[in-house]
Amino acid sequence: MTDADRLAHPLHQADLLLYRLYRLHVTAGRLVVPMCESEFGITRREWRLLSFLAESEGALSSQLAEHAMLDRARTSRTLTRLAAKKLIVRQPRPSDRREVHVYLSEQGRRLYDAIYPRVVAINRELVAGLTHEQRQVLDTVVDALQAQATRMGTAVAVAAAPRDGGT
Repeated sequence: MTDADRLAHPLHQADLLLYRLYRLHVTAGRLVVPMCESEFGITRREWRLLSFLAESEGALSSQLAEHAMLDRARTSRTLTRLAAKKLIVRQPRPSDRREVHVYLSEQGRRLYDAIYPRVVAINRELVAGLTHEQRQVLDTVVDALQAQATRMGTAVAVAAAPRDGGT
């Protein structure tokens, strides 16, 4: 069996795509997480929400939760910590105070501007061993895998949805 076949026919846990991606995530994450925690005093989850918020100023917390792939309760707790650190500002909509838009504060923007270039540098170094063509193929493959995972997740959600008369 060739190395390429181990993705379709894994013989060991180390051959499983999700396990291999997880190991990559954890290994590369060891470069980002300590920087965020020790140098900037924020957690990995706080960084994730700050970075998404920098791209989506004025987002609702529910939108941030979906984008960051976190549940709403965890997102709310993280936003509360970010607000306590004065990194975000919450602004309720005047017509519906339950709808709260979230913005980076000036301090939050400065923090994002300090961290993001360093994360980009880690990303750049991570892919530096790949040729331009390999990076293009990897980009296409990751998009295809994400689309397939989304389709699979949608199929599972539809299958698990309550039926008429069911719970």
